[in-house]
Amino acid sequence: MKNSFIADIDFDQDLSQGAYNAINACLRLKPEERITIITDNDSLEIASSLVHEIKKVGSDYSLMTIEDYTPRPTPNMPKQILEDLAKSQVSIFCAQAQTGELSSRIQMTGVVNMHKIRHAHMVNINKQIMMEGMRADFLAIDELSQKLIEKARKARYIKCKSKGGTDIVAEFSHKLNWLKTSGIISVDKWGNLPGGEIFTSPMNVDGLFVVDGVVGDYLCQKYGDMKATPLYIDIEDSRIKKMTCSNDALLDEFTAYSMTDENSNRVGEFAIGTNIALSKVIGHILQDEKLPSIHMAFGHPYAEHTGADWVSTTHIDCVGIDMDIWLEDEKVMECGRFLI
Repeated sequence: MKNSFIADIDFDQDLSQGAYNAINACLRLKPEERITIITDNDSLEIASSLVHEIKKVGSDYSLMTIEDYTPRPTPNMPKQILEDLAKSQVSIFCAQAQTGELSSRIQMTGVVNMHKIRHAHMVNINKQIMMEGMRADFLAIDELSQKLIEKARKARYIKCKSKGGTDIVAEFSHKLNWLKTSGIISVDKWGNLPGGEIFTSPMNVDGLFVVDGVVGDYLCQKYGDMKATPLYIDIEDSRIKKMTCSNDALLDEFTAYSMTDENSNRVGEFAIGTNIALSKVIGHILQDEKLPSIHMAFGHPYAEHTGADWVSTTHIDCVGIDMDIWLEDEKVMECGRFLI
């Protein structure tokens, strides 16, 4: 099914380079392949720029707008969209997150994993990200990410400190997989765009993590750049022990989020951002988590990829800035700048 109305929407030509990179550099779409684009009413202009590049390749495509099938927010991805997705070799989620919709996106990525679809996840994508992070040299990012992941896979622990006060030690197990999402997307693991990170599920984390970048999911849209009001998270045995923040509303919402289920307060992901085209936080998790730094997520550990033996219904990323990072005794980053 092709939606000609959406495909014909005018778009800012400044989106073209980012759209070109998504289709050609990151997804490497071929003329003989079929691609499904899942979008929403707020992302139609960006979706149109992607369709423009797909037409140049000559691939068959399906463009589906969530609101055409169900009211939002929706905890379930519409059946028609999931059925269409299962027919494609390549897919893009290009839409805005709404409260309570993580489960619908997990349903979508479940189909992606089952059918080995090359999938680009562009949740909360906007024009600024298309014109910044999506213009990166993803081949250079992939080269750096590969170099870093080879070192990380050998490290028993990683130490992180920052000017803002972060001081943590994360321990790792050879039984848990490190993964690379550099922006060059394969069937092995769907990836966020813009890309640029390596991640795993840690065996254990202890210390103080200062979130002076951004937090994820729908809280990111509400609170943006947190440099002026950092969230201080004391972590003990990989679980949140205590939190403080001068923004009471943020603290209350984050606390409630982290109490959703028995593992919502557990560190499920430890990641190092590798998108060297980025130099500052913009208050948007999709791009900011790729900033050369660390981020951790509480909740779902992407067990299907990392090999973790537990699950959660939630997943919220937290980004710190200006990090010094040591892989055991090797310093690989100083104040957000790679040394390798």
